[in-house]
Amino acid sequence: MHRIIHTFKKILQLLFNRIFYVAVALMLQLAWLMITVWRLAAYSKYISNAIAIISVLVVLWIVNKKINPSYKLGWTILILVSPVFGVMLYLLFGKSRIAQAIQNKYAQVQKESIPFMESKKETIRHLEVDSLSAAVQSNYILRYSSFPVHENTTAEYFQVGDDMFPVLVRELEQARHYIYIEYFIINDGVMWRTILDILERKASEGVDVRLIYDGFGCLTTLPYHYDRFLKEKGIQCRIFNPFRPLLNIVQNNRDHRKICVIDGHTGFTGGINLADEYINQKKRFGHWKDTAVMLKGEAVWNMTVMFLHMWNVINNSSEPIDHEIHMPHRFHQEPFAGNGFVQPYSDTPLDGEIVGENVYLNIINRARKYVYICTPYLIIDNEMMTALCLAAKSGVDIRIMTPGIPDKKMVFLLTQSYYEQLLEAGVRIYEYQPGFLHAKSFVCDDEIAVVGTINLDYRSLYLHFENGVWFYKNKVIQDILDDFNQTLKYCDPISIDFCKNRNIVVRAFQSILRLFAPLL
Repeated sequence: MHRIIHTFKKILQLLFNRIFYVAVALMLQLAWLMITVWRLAAYSKYISNAIAIISVLVVLWIVNKKINPSYKLGWTILILVSPVFGVMLYLLFGKSRIAQAIQNKYAQVQKESIPFMESKKETIRHLEVDSLSAAVQSNYILRYSSFPVHENTTAEYFQVGDDMFPVLVRELEQARHYIYIEYFIINDGVMWRTILDILERKASEGVDVRLIYDGFGCLTTLPYHYDRFLKEKGIQCRIFNPFRPLLNIVQNNRDHRKICVIDGHTGFTGGINLADEYINQKKRFGHWKDTAVMLKGEAVWNMTVMFLHMWNVINNSSEPIDHEIHMPHRFHQEPFAGNGFVQPYSDTPLDGEIVGENVYLNIINRARKYVYICTPYLIIDNEMMTALCLAAKSGVDIRIMTPGIPDKKMVFLLTQSYYEQLLEAGVRIYEYQPGFLHAKSFVCDDEIAVVGTINLDYRSLYLHFENGVWFYKNKVIQDILDDFNQTLKYCDPISIDFCKNRNIVVRAFQSILRLFAPLL
């Protein structure tokens, strides 16, 4: 009886879930389009031949595009196997591009910020003297994301969301001028209610409080028109790319960033969203292991500009950004303490440059001793696979940590399908047994690290707006390394036998998933 009641509750939850109706609406639209085209094709051989010709032309166009070969292979197979279905899906979801108006606006605000985003010559000189290799990596980030490297910045690393949350609350309470928040997921609970109470109070005190959340990320976690509810509390709120149950390519790109900026001199980022599972106040998939960093100093300027870019784009504002009033020293007159080099950066799907992946590749390719990686998803392209395997074969200690309890079982199977080739090359892989590992971090040779939002999967690397922080010789690098080594105690190492001895049905299913990995 208990099992029947539990099943009934699950069915009711599904039926009253917004995403259920969205999925049904999308499936009905897709089915209607497919049936219409198939019936037309059956009605006339000319239409059927036209569809076949269009399929071949689309495949030729894809093959000659300057995109990842894995993308080409996945779409080509799908279109050739099922021309009608494949072409429709590609036209709707195949391009990693957002609406042209947003592209144009984003390019405009970036151009306006260029005079305010120049690196200090003294900082560049210090970095080049210390390490030409690190300077080259930093220069790539500057040239292709437009965000400079900074000194005069300190950082604090949090190995779980439980540690970050009280510090975030403390810093929000100290805000006097503005609070800018941009997150992929916000969900009602202890974490969000605590933050919301502070934001409402600060707004009533005259603090400029602005919030951006993603339309798809919050589809099932926030009520419809939640932005209007926040506006009544004095909080300016915008929804990035509001999700609508329409077959539309624009829905493919999401704002996966996590940014909180306070008065221009304090910033938070990492993998942690504003929901209770991220601080282990709510149990989902066991213990939730995530990481974040707090920056204080001049490097927060990069994060402030990231937010202002997105805010102006969503508003489609004709007013230029007032950069001067947002400078780090505007509300912090005294000099900032400094420790090493810090470079927050963002990656967008609008420019054709995969900054997030290339920053990771630069670290791997220039490593001398080790690279330790945390990622919730390991769905990598040929370039990343080649870099990891070559580094391991060359004697670099490559270790990758993934979840032991997945949040998405099919994606977890796909992640595990990449293990065998990596293990054969000498890469060591560990699964975090207490629960779900959501951290996204790289640490290399005791000198370089990255903490941010960028997963090792196609959606993060090619389709989403993301952000990260590149560190060189900052004290948090040792903290990240220590955290990785301590977390290894709670991980199981994966052996090559685990991969080779899996059920043949599972291995066959993984092979199919690999074909369409870039499409998932």
